[in-house]
Amino acid sequence: LLDVETSPNTVFTWGLFKQTISIDKIIDSSEVLCIAYKWLGEKDTFYLSKHNKKFMLRSIHKMLEEADAVVTYNGNSFDLPVLNKELLLEGFTPPAPYKSIDLCKVVQKRFRFPSSKLEYVCGALGLETKVKHEGFKLWVQCMAGDEAAWKRMQRYNRQDVRILEQLYQKLKPWVPSHPNHGTFDDLTCCPNCGSTKLQ
Repeated sequence: LLDVETSPNTVFTWGLFKQTISIDKIIDSSEVLCIAYKWLGEKDTFYLSKHNKKFMLRSIHKMLEEADAVVTYNGNSFDLPVLNKELLLEGFTPPAPYKSIDLCKVVQKRFRFPSSKLEYVCGALGLETKVKHEGFKLWVQCMAGDEAAWKRMQRYNRQDVRILEQLYQKLKPWVPSHPNHGTFDDLTCCPNCGSTKLQ
């Protein structure tokens, strides 16, 4: 289970509304600030940050190499392409193939909640929700090197992975084309949820 937090792009702009930002106005490109991940069913949640960028990327590349499947929320559109860009820039080769389970896609395809945001869906299902924080200012403070802000970011990042696991357990039977649990558990079971209660 994986969650990535990134910095925004820093750009020059002449105005605030309906701006087209050309590439020569880019001062700094968005980059990965931190990554939280855990292995399904295990207690520990791991956290990596750009304080040691090479170690962060080497560690996450190793994790992706080991994973049979990676669970994210909006990961197909955001987290995984962002990581791929960072790995490419640092000279890594692609990790071994893994199955991507994007729970945001599942929510949007199988249900009609008023909002598909992770915070809303978890709240509607009675699960834990996100860590409250000051909003965009937290990202700005981290980019400025505020260590207290980094500690708040770490709590936020880790909690997103914890609630992602809770949501996955709820949605698992609803995931289309879920990796077959029988392949990994060596059991005769439901391919989606892993239950052996079959008839």
